[in-house]
Amino acid sequence: MKKLLVYLKDYRKETILAPLFKMLEATLELFVPLVVAAIIDVGIESRDTAYILRMILMLILLGAAGLAFSVTAQYFSAKAAAGFVKKLRHVLFSHIQKLSYGELDTQGTSTLITRMTSDMNQVQSGVNLTLRLLLRSPFVVIGAMVMAFTVDPKSAVVFVVDIPALAVVVFGIMIASIPLYRKVQNRLDGVLGLTRENLTGVRVLRAFCKEEEQEDQFRQKNQMLTDAQKFVGRISALLNPVTYVIVNGAVIALIWVGAVRVDMGILTQGAVVALYNYMAQILTELIKLANLIINITKSIACGNRIQAVLEVEPSVTDPEKTGSEFLSEGTEERNAVPEADSSGAQDKKAFRDQENVRVEFQNACLRYPEASDEALTDISFTVKAGETIGVIGGTGSGKTSLVNLIPRFYDCCRGRVLVDGRDVRSYSLKELREKIGVVPQKAVLFAGTIRENLQWGKKEATEEEMFRALKIAQVEEIIEKKENGLDSQVEQGGRNFSGGQRQRLTIARALVRQPEILILDDSSSALDFVTDAALRKAVGALEPKPVLFIVSQRTSSIRHADRIVVLEDGHAVGIGTHEELMDSCQVYREIYQSQFHGTGDREEVPAE
Repeated sequence: MKKLLVYLKDYRKETILAPLFKMLEATLELFVPLVVAAIIDVGIESRDTAYILRMILMLILLGAAGLAFSVTAQYFSAKAAAGFVKKLRHVLFSHIQKLSYGELDTQGTSTLITRMTSDMNQVQSGVNLTLRLLLRSPFVVIGAMVMAFTVDPKSAVVFVVDIPALAVVVFGIMIASIPLYRKVQNRLDGVLGLTRENLTGVRVLRAFCKEEEQEDQFRQKNQMLTDAQKFVGRISALLNPVTYVIVNGAVIALIWVGAVRVDMGILTQGAVVALYNYMAQILTELIKLANLIINITKSIACGNRIQAVLEVEPSVTDPEKTGSEFLSEGTEERNAVPEADSSGAQDKKAFRDQENVRVEFQNACLRYPEASDEALTDISFTVKAGETIGVIGGTGSGKTSLVNLIPRFYDCCRGRVLVDGRDVRSYSLKELREKIGVVPQKAVLFAGTIRENLQWGKKEATEEEMFRALKIAQVEEIIEKKENGLDSQVEQGGRNFSGGQRQRLTIARALVRQPEILILDDSSSALDFVTDAALRKAVGALEPKPVLFIVSQRTSSIRHADRIVVLEDGHAVGIGTHEELMDSCQVYREIYQSQFHGTGDREEVPAE
């Protein structure tokens, strides 16, 4: 938690002024018992009404000044707390954006949402209360004890015994509570995670009549959270009664000692009332301090959770050097301009062929975080400019993993991936990903307009470029029929569009960028065969034609690719054209036959 306090440095003035004004208020509060004692010992005893009125006016002035100091302190503490959390929230969000898919998979979406919302709110509350009360309460407690000694040193011995006992109770409960509050927040993550799954998958739940089962599961997780909160709540609840017992025991001892000394003529009645008021102030401040400690305990636990996310180092980062350490032997020659010689046409042709290589996998391997086995093993093939590569395989064979290596959503654990002759790790992420258009498996649209969603692909895109992309994606007619055209509203997640329309809009968003490499990751699964074929034909006619990777479960979607990569359990078991693989690759043949046998071997609608 203390590492987060660096984000308070822009609010140094507020962090000084807030407790300063609170202590000024507390100082005025310490004079109140003395004024009350003077009213009793002087005004009431001598029946001096004018003196009593003057003292009452002084109490009013002390109260007004204290109120002004308190409001000022509240303003500065709220400004510092809100500004601190605002900056911390920006830093956390920025850090999360830098995390690779691996770290996001490990952390979990619901956990990160909790850090950004509930934990942040708790930290803000803790900082606000700390600035206002952390110094004020001990200041009043110590100040009241000092003032008690000025009234009567022997009676003030009660304070000396009372305050250490209270400190032991308060800090003991705080130390016991901190790890328990951390456990409460972790269980809150579980509840939020299940809630998120149920809300996003509500249609599936209803389709399979799983409502009662999920309700039971939610009830169990919620009960675990409740039990943890109750347990730590019982410990925290000991603060108030224990402090009341100790302080009221001290009050009894104080009144008894005071009464004896008044009877002996050593103390006045006003002095006893002043001592009692100082004890009451101590009681009030310790109750505040106890509640503050509980809040600070929660805030520290939440702050530590936020800090834990900030300490997660992204595994995919921009290279610190030029990236030359990633270049393979011979790559320098590949990127170099050849000298003219008379070595013959064969050498020139070989160079041109090598120069046309846009994407190359060299023994690429991928292991996901905390996984024991590799998701991809020794994948090697090259892709030339303008080629279309199909990627097919069974569920879990590594199709998406393969294409995710190109834009560096994950990094190879062994081997490497080259784009234009350079290892992808030698590019800055911005430079690399500007070359690539990615259409992920799950079609994601954002709340706003169709225009705004398309501008994610290219911010300065013209309407002509947008409609060109929409036309290629086979969704132009649907948009033109809408009353507001490109300015039609898109609800969160694209709920007001069908699954096929969402997929085509996400394809259009990638096409607006006019990428050099286009990755369609099973992005036509919701399309019919005719629309899918028309889409592939339109993409194939692009000029200049990008390198195209099509990941699909359908052999119809990839049959006409220049080459097809067949994956099984993370291994490339076949690479070639459709005809070559039908002859040489059993896995591909089985996939093809499973889709077309039994339907009279009906062929799909061709792409050209």
